Amino acid sequence: MIKLTVNGAERSFDGEPDMPLLWYLRDEVGLTGSKFGCGAALCGVCTVHLGGAAVRSCVTPISAAEGQAVVTIEGLSPDGNHPVQVAWRELDVSQCGYCQCGQIMQAAALLKETPKPTDAQIDESMSGNICRCGTYPRIRAAIHQAAGTTKPASKGDRL
Repeated sequence: MIKLTVNGAERSFDGEPDMPLLWYLRDEVGLTGSKFGCGAALCGVCTVHLGGAAVRSCVTPISAAEGQAVVTIEGLSPDGNHPVQVAWRELDVSQCGYCQCGQIMQAAALLKETPKPTDAQIDESMSGNICRCGTYPRIRAAIHQAAGTTKPASKGDRL
């Protein structure tokens, strides 16, 4: 029996320990904010926090979550007002929106570790999160806004 905490609630799982955490969250718990993208930890749409660190839940076995706290986009802020979420809304970061939960979770982990990141630190942290719509300048600007280091995006900015 695997015991873990998901968004503050104690949970247990009595199934295959190599089941991807993503499938547990989506199919067993009903938290569908984290999406399936590539299934190989290359795109970042499945990003959640495990023990405070950003992980790709599509390749993380549920056994790795034993005794740890898992936070999904649904648990990042009960009212949707985490500074990253606020900045995302205010700067209209989302376009199609498919990758945004993973982007937000990666950005929140970055700001927890590095409260005032530079462009280079943002680029490095966010480089594994792919946005097929190319909203990278808005993503960077939103991270700066959430960090209180607002820097307007310019047309040539890319991650």
